[in-house]
Amino acid sequence: MKLKLRHFACDLSQAAEIDRVAPELEQLIGREAPAGRILLINNSGFGAYGAFPAGNLGHQLELVDVNVRAVLHLTGRLLPLLKARGGAIISVASAAAFQPTPWMAAYGASKAFVLHWSLALHEELRGTGVRTLAVCPGPVPTEFSRRAGMRLAKVSDRLSQSAEEVAKESLQALGRGRRQVVTGWTNRAITLIGGKLSKPAAARVAAWVLEGYDLRKGGS
Repeated sequence: MKLKLRHFACDLSQAAEIDRVAPELEQLIGREAPAGRILLINNSGFGAYGAFPAGNLGHQLELVDVNVRAVLHLTGRLLPLLKARGGAIISVASAAAFQPTPWMAAYGASKAFVLHWSLALHEELRGTGVRTLAVCPGPVPTEFSRRAGMRLAKVSDRLSQSAEEVAKESLQALGRGRRQVVTGWTNRAITLIGGKLSKPAAARVAAWVLEGYDLRKGGS
């Protein structure tokens, strides 16, 4: 099957950019795919490693803008179209969403927001023909670590997944009508065990795990 791909350059940290691009995207959908259901995937995001405010406060605020506000903004702009035609919204959270994450405090909190917002939105959308799925992957070999300002050894193959593997599990979960999926059996086990701890205890364990990672000189 030949795919028709179109890229819209957009700085998701800027609300005006989303307002500029959303109408163009709606017009393209109406012109190129005037019928059928729509799948919106909220996948953009980045992290920040180190004691708050890692690097600088502006970096942390930009993280919240991209990981949280842009997800709400773009979804809100496109939701009327999704309701009119039916479809689904996949929002990429993280396995980090299930516990506080010292040394990556803003990142973990932003993904906890995405997870809980997605689950709540699903209930609000019952009967509209639109459903949501929150995807919670563990480590994926991308540019995430460098952007976050951390220097990592190779993550164990038992914990990491390729982007293709995460995408496959996500689409399978969507096809089964799931509302939430933690990808990878090891990540599912870790989040299940972590969920048994109190939040303060989970935060202490996460601090012990994360504090050993090296922050690059000068931050990100």
